[in-house]
Amino acid sequence: MARPFHAAAARVRRLRSRPRATAPVSAGGLVPAAHPWKLAPGLLAVVVLGAWLGLLVVGSVRTPVGPMDTTMTLRPSVSGGTKINVSPLGALELDSHHAPVRLDVDVDQLDPERSQALVKHPERLSGLQDEVTDDVASGTRELAVRSCVAVVSGATALGLVVYRRPRRALAAGGLALALLAASGVSAYATWNPKSVLEPKFSGLLSSAPSVVGDARSIVTEFDVYQQELARLVTNVTKLYDATSTLPVYQPDPATIRVLHVSDIHLNPAAWHIIGSLVEQYDIDVIIDSGDTMDHGTTAENGFLDPVRDLGAPYVWVRGNHDSKDTQAYLRKTRNAHVLDEGSAVDVAGLRIAGIGDPQFTPDRSRPTGGKASEQQAGRRLASELRDQKRAGTPVDIAVAHDPNAARETDGTVPLVLAGHVHHRVNELLPMGTRLKVEGSTGGGGLRAVQNEKPEKVRASVLYLDRPTRHLQAWDEVTLGGLGLTTAEVSRHLPEENLKSPSPSAPPSTTSP
Repeated sequence: MARPFHAAAARVRRLRSRPRATAPVSAGGLVPAAHPWKLAPGLLAVVVLGAWLGLLVVGSVRTPVGPMDTTMTLRPSVSGGTKINVSPLGALELDSHHAPVRLDVDVDQLDPERSQALVKHPERLSGLQDEVTDDVASGTRELAVRSCVAVVSGATALGLVVYRRPRRALAAGGLALALLAASGVSAYATWNPKSVLEPKFSGLLSSAPSVVGDARSIVTEFDVYQQELARLVTNVTKLYDATSTLPVYQPDPATIRVLHVSDIHLNPAAWHIIGSLVEQYDIDVIIDSGDTMDHGTTAENGFLDPVRDLGAPYVWVRGNHDSKDTQAYLRKTRNAHVLDEGSAVDVAGLRIAGIGDPQFTPDRSRPTGGKASEQQAGRRLASELRDQKRAGTPVDIAVAHDPNAARETDGTVPLVLAGHVHHRVNELLPMGTRLKVEGSTGGGGLRAVQNEKPEKVRASVLYLDRPTRHLQAWDEVTLGGLGLTTAEVSRHLPEENLKSPSPSAPPSTTSP
């Protein structure tokens, strides 16, 4: 019994003699493995990133402001302030407050019913300022609550992913809420209600601040105008189909129908009108002879997105208000066919060739080559048309923006289309080519509000015989400009198609 006892005692002594693992020691005793201040930068980064992600996911509020539907969002910022995005015109920046958060307000659309109520009851305009103030206050309160939930949820979730400790995650959420509260206090303390009187314009608005001032009176009604214009096109087309008695030419289902538009100049109402015409006339292809933009900046490119859904292929040439950036963007857009330097495309049974405008003069400040450069571009297009014909692939329609370029194609193609001058021209050139120049499908665009009278909206529907691909007739669609509610559709026949005895002049259908 003695030997086992002594062996056990020896084992106990050996265990007691082993050094114990302890934390590092210093003169003051034990020191923690990590200093709290060393964890602070990482925790702060988690809080900021998590809060930002939370705002991105759930930190937006859709709210009406007067006649507009808007989306309000808080964004991290160094200088604070408020940014109001008015697509596609650009943005207004207000020095409204100084805090590490910025208020973004995106104007999504104008509500037709609320806008129409203002039009029918002008006396309500006097109370519009108070209504807008109440709407903004209500939206801001809702945004504050949603933002609190967003930043706490985002920071807590990211903290849990990074640290895998509930206590650290809750600490991140609490710190995020504290930072947001501090930002709110800072914004409230530095709030400047007079900032709306000194806005900073960016995008297109910076190029034409006077237009913004002039347009304020029509902004609340603009959506009504574009919807009404589209409705007028539909109604007057149905009326025309029902009452027209034109025995000289009745397009059959095999007829190729081309919609010629031009010089939209950034007027979003044009897309509604084009869409309505495509549907009502069963259009096979749309040809745009340029100046779709106004300044050709990249900020305008989003304006071209509706091209994807117009319901018919969209063939386009560059105008003098369209930049190479505009052309590159549209070339990547689904449903679009960009023509330049005589390039040709086969669409809807037609071969169409065109050339972009050699000049880029959105504000007339750049040196230009004038008429001579346009004629030179037209001669290049004519040369390409002759090459196509010799190769056995003759072109049916040529397109150029400037009529001076289009006239150079005389004798090389049956029909050439152009724009630029904002009024219609129908001319049979000496060597047999028919020149058709379209007016402005955008009613002159934004610049039209500076004119004494609104510029009319113009487009044409061309009917081409499928076997010969020659022009048989065309309908000219003319709408009243911005703020006007008139529409006219008139049918015309080429002189060479008229036979004796001459039929009576084609009627016009007008809607008041």
